[in-house]
Amino acid sequence: MENLLKQIEELRERLMKIWDLLKIDKQIVEAKELRLESGKPNFWQDRERAVEVGKRLEEAEKEIAKWENLKREITELEELVAVAEKEGDASMDEETYEKYSELKGKLDKFEFFVLFSGKYDQNNAVLSVHAGTGGVDAQDWAQILERMYLRFAEKMGWKAEILERTIGGEAGIKTVTIKIDGRWAYGYLRSESGVHRLVRISPFDAEAMRHTSFALVEVIPELPEAEGIEIRDEDLDIGTYRASGAGGQYVNKTESAIRITHKPTGITVAVQTERSQHQNREKALKILKSKLYKMREEEREREEKKLRGEAQKAEWGKQIRSYVMQPYQMVKDHRTDYETADIKAVLDGELEGFMEAYLRETHNA
Repeated sequence: MENLLKQIEELRERLMKIWDLLKIDKQIVEAKELRLESGKPNFWQDRERAVEVGKRLEEAEKEIAKWENLKREITELEELVAVAEKEGDASMDEETYEKYSELKGKLDKFEFFVLFSGKYDQNNAVLSVHAGTGGVDAQDWAQILERMYLRFAEKMGWKAEILERTIGGEAGIKTVTIKIDGRWAYGYLRSESGVHRLVRISPFDAEAMRHTSFALVEVIPELPEAEGIEIRDEDLDIGTYRASGAGGQYVNKTESAIRITHKPTGITVAVQTERSQHQNREKALKILKSKLYKMREEEREREEKKLRGEAQKAEWGKQIRSYVMQPYQMVKDHRTDYETADIKAVLDGELEGFMEAYLRETHNA
């Protein structure tokens, strides 16, 4: 019993260390502030802000409750074992060991979130897939990746919204942009940024030859307000076009879709999901600001690496993962060496293993 009490005390100390790392006390304060804001009489006058606050509050309260409940359960078990030890009662050993094992398992699972150390890991994500070298095969590969990420979002219980999609000439897609709403969405998905390579016997080749195709995946965090990013009207080239996807007669007959090009950087953002030009424009500007913010951060990081004498890496030339269908089946991440032969499960959205390996690699770096 004494040994068990010591193990429970160590479990509680481990919990409090994670508690501090994840800044749970700060989250409690922020949740209180959001609760106060939501209780103001004029709260619903700004509907967009009200919806955002309500969502953030719901997510924060759910997260806090998870950690507070675990803390309470560990404390109760610790007190129970301490009393039993004091009274010399050894009859509840089996039951308490089972409870200890259950709580330890919970903490092991929750500890994974310590790996999310990025500033915006808790944010929503905007994910884009672009067909690369490989013609119609590459466009088909881009569509396969689109499905993979939509399946992953579904498994995680997140909401996925396709903002813009360009269909390929013969098959597949040229590009797609997906907004993914969910707690830790960016933290998980940032591991996917880079070039994805597919090796398979092409279904579009009459001679059934093996082809290699490439697609580029870009992931940025959705920022409520892109910090310090100012966009001048004269730097924007804004065009309208008809939405290409299904969406009813209204969508197809009006030029509601928006394409914005930031002339100084060449970054282009297109959104076609809303019926209103104004709504599409607002979404596109928000994504553009997030892209410009990420570009600024990447430039700062490259400069720091240069000052430290580290080699810079070209993002497009960096192949992060290979998916081989023939002559054997294997998916391998070249950054972590994590691999699996179950390519079907991966393409059905089973990506957690790759993401956890990447997070552990970058966390320990």
